[in-house]
Amino acid sequence: MRTGAELVVARKPMSQRLQVFFELAKLRLSSLVLVTVAVGWLAARLHGQRWTTAETPLLTTLIAAMFGVLATAAGAAAINQVIERELDARMHRTRERPLPSRRISVDGALTFGLVAILVGLLVLILGSGPLAALLAFLSAIVYVVVYTPLKRMTTLNTIVGAVSGALPPMIGYVAATGALDAHAWALFGILFVWQIPHFLAIAWLYREDYERAGMRMLGVVDADGSLTMRQLLLFGLLLIPVSLMPVVTGLSGVFYAIVALVLGLWFALGGVRLMRSKTREDARRLFFISLLYLPLLLVALLGDILLFGGSGGH
Repeated sequence: MRTGAELVVARKPMSQRLQVFFELAKLRLSSLVLVTVAVGWLAARLHGQRWTTAETPLLTTLIAAMFGVLATAAGAAAINQVIERELDARMHRTRERPLPSRRISVDGALTFGLVAILVGLLVLILGSGPLAALLAFLSAIVYVVVYTPLKRMTTLNTIVGAVSGALPPMIGYVAATGALDAHAWALFGILFVWQIPHFLAIAWLYREDYERAGMRMLGVVDADGSLTMRQLLLFGLLLIPVSLMPVVTGLSGVFYAIVALVLGLWFALGGVRLMRSKTREDARRLFFISLLYLPLLLVALLGDILLFGGSGGH
């Protein structure tokens, strides 16, 4: 027997029903995930790494990796919303999500999440290899089983969540090579460290909302913001040497190093400005800097490999 929420979804036009699932999947957020998967794959291919299987057509591993990661990320996002549906209902920025607004039932959202994860893993196993699938499964498990409950328990949740968000470029790299090496770990390190100041800026912007939901974000428990700002600046500065790891491993060279240094200083200066003012305006400014920083850095990385062949071409 259908619940009222399920009947509401069933009676809506197809476009509105699809919109519900798009929101559950957080597809706008997933677009950045797809970019990082593609960067990992392209970095491996442009750097002359081998294919996982000689029979696999050129783009099949990339397509499988992108679709598989998108599906597993969408499924994890849906299950996250099932778990946090009551918390989402308390926050202004999330109370119109499908579950708090009763546009879909809990069972419907959970089924969608589980099926999406299973489909994504199957596609990855068949198209990109078991190691890529294992990494995607690990990302989903960390996000749903560890990060989600930790948000109500400890401020360390941001560090744990960054592990899940740093795995997609690794998956793309593994899809092209079939193995993990120093280049893959360099990509992981960049995404991991970048996420900390990125999410601390978000947490500072929405700290009242997080407090209303009872989430133990650093911006909530750190009343005067001093610890939040120190950590934000620390990880922003740490991003400069970490972003140079592709140069150390030989994946990229001088051109990328120059761009990484300039971008890193720009990011760090945004952190210094926010540390001094602690205003919402500067938090929003740093958030937008972080959104520009990552794609610019990744384009520079691919451009360096393509034009100069990494460090070996300089």
